[in-house]
Amino acid sequence: MSGRKETVLDLAKFVDKGVQVKLTGGRQVVGTLKGYDQLLNIVLDEAVEHLRDADDPLKTTDQKRSLGLIVCRGTAVMLVAPTDGTDEISNPFVQPDGA
Repeated sequence: MSGRKETVLDLAKFVDKGVQVKLTGGRQVVGTLKGYDQLLNIVLDEAVEHLRDADDPLKTTDQKRSLGLIVCRGTAVMLVAPTDGTDEISNPFVQPDGA
């Protein structure tokens, strides 16, 4: 066995591809993954933040804020997901009105 420790998350396959990153505190950023390290510090280029609703911080709005090149600190990263192959669908668990 090699002395190198394997990481659970292999981000190498996402380099130079679009990713969505969710951070602690509810912030959500989409951009092109340019680099990362073993502490999960992530470098995103052409990053765009999806702003949250002021009345309900759990919901994101259609408003976006362009951030450019950013570094997401690894301790704040909760989720990294590819943007390719993902589509937003309606919630199948929402009950129709009057039911």
